[in-house]
Amino acid sequence: MCAEAVRAAQTAAALLRELRQQADPEVAASSQRFFKTAPGQYGAGDRFLGLRVPQLRKAAKAYAGLEQAQLLHALRSPWHEVRLCALLVMVAQFERGDANKQRALYRTYLANIDFVNGWDLVDTSAPAIVGGYLCHRSHRPLYKLIRSMNLWQRRIALLATFTFIRLGDFSTTLALAQQVLDDEEDLIHKAAGWMLREVGLRNRAAVTAFLDRFANQMPRTMLRYSIERFPDRLRRHYLAR
Repeated sequence: MCAEAVRAAQTAAALLRELRQQADPEVAASSQRFFKTAPGQYGAGDRFLGLRVPQLRKAAKAYAGLEQAQLLHALRSPWHEVRLCALLVMVAQFERGDANKQRALYRTYLANIDFVNGWDLVDTSAPAIVGGYLCHRSHRPLYKLIRSMNLWQRRIALLATFTFIRLGDFSTTLALAQQVLDDEEDLIHKAAGWMLREVGLRNRAAVTAFLDRFANQMPRTMLRYSIERFPDRLRRHYLAR
């Protein structure tokens, strides 16, 4: 089949049909519990077909040519796995795209940020797309996201800095972590602690300076995540505080 015909066959509807064929009700039920979809929980109301991540990565590779309109249909799906698949495609397209393509994907992502509404969706996409686009630009959009009332948008801001960390830039991670010291959400405590841990793996002094100022204010989960790779003596020191 020629490339044009392949692209024409790649639609959000075709992707959904393929995923439905692989769906497993037992996996769906397990995912509903794992991703806390009961009323009042962070994933309340989300719906699962019942697929595992390797299946979704394989599908994303097969549908790597999804064009923007079809990507949008998939990203706006009520099914969690379809949204994740769309984000995997977007990440792949971003990583191999030119500057114009990357800008378009970044803008599409932010314009549809309400559909990036699960920790796996955020963690899969925010470092590559948001962090990848902003790494050599102003980080100001992240300071807006970190003040959002939306849990997932705050997590996007934190996870986007993973790309900066890998490039040796820790300042935004530390600044955003300070912004969420009083956050009420455990998923934000975990994300901030995770990013601090990643900073510490590259520059322990930067994290110990942060901890010396804020350890007494940090939620316990954030603190434990941030010092997870410290030597025992240093870990005990901060836990005792």
